[in-house]
Amino acid sequence: MYQNKVTLIGFLGNDAEVRSNDNRSLTTLSLATKSSYKKDGKYIEHTEWHRCVAFGKLGEFASTLKKGAHIQVEGELRSRKYDSKKTNSEQTVWEIRVNSILKLDRAAKSTAEEQEEDDTPQEDAAA
Repeated sequence: MYQNKVTLIGFLGNDAEVRSNDNRSLTTLSLATKSSYKKDGKYIEHTEWHRCVAFGKLGEFASTLKKGAHIQVEGELRSRKYDSKKTNSEQTVWEIRVNSILKLDRAAKSTAEEQEEDDTPQEDAAA
């Protein structure tokens, strides 16, 4: 059995971009993921940018996402060829064709009272 499944968790680098052509709407997300490794005793961070595309109802939902949103996307890795006007040659682009999006942002507290509850130290129940 062969499987082409990608799961990414990261932050959007830009607001979602919506384009339409041939009576079809396409939403593109620019998703940043980070990894780190140790080199000479120091941690080095690396950011990778992923182009994610969504269609239909999922694309409509994706179009509401803003820069900085923390999301998880699942989908398939796809390649697509196009003729570049800049280089006057055929180029290949790799992108994630999104099947699902999960918003991971925490809901903001609605009242100052709820925020104070978080700031109040909890007493030990055993005391």
